[in-house]
Amino acid sequence: MTRPPQSSGTGGETPPGGRDNRGRTASASTDGRSEAPVDRAAADRAAAGSTAAGTSGRAASSPAGLPPGAPALRTIAMPGDANPNGDIFGGWLLSQMDLAGSVVAYDRAEGRVATVAIDAMTFLQPVYVGDLVSCYATLQKTGRSSMRILVETFVRRRASAEVVKVTEGSFTYVAIDSNGRSRPLPGSPVPV
Repeated sequence: MTRPPQSSGTGGETPPGGRDNRGRTASASTDGRSEAPVDRAAADRAAAGSTAAGTSGRAASSPAGLPPGAPALRTIAMPGDANPNGDIFGGWLLSQMDLAGSVVAYDRAEGRVATVAIDAMTFLQPVYVGDLVSCYATLQKTGRSSMRILVETFVRRRASAEVVKVTEGSFTYVAIDSNGRSRPLPGSPVPV
């Protein structure tokens, strides 16, 4: 029985130009040794520099195409999420966006929330199997118990690493109590 060749390294090495298990790209030095991995997302954010506030009070998108800050949700589109044409189902993408919006809503409500409306949903580009899907969620408006949240979804294409905005939508959530009834948001004025 033959054994596979043993690595002389620690087992966590990344081939030059390849990606490690965190999606970081390694570069090769002039003497052929692998240098420290480069975090592409961090490099994209650093390349963005300073951002200016837009009319909605949200910071402008970075030159790399991503909004500033961390995504509320990040996942990879898998073959089981695809339709017969090989594109990802719109319903799967919608559910990821709903989850991303609920993260922000839950934090603002300091507890349970329910989705009550989805408005102005726009699908701009298809999502393909293997794309890295990132949903960014921004609180736009609050009422007594409701919150309107803009969710923008971007993908990093597996084959090219190109970043593309694929969809956006406005989601409305309501803070609910343990019985499923609406309740005021923390910090909201209490009616007399």
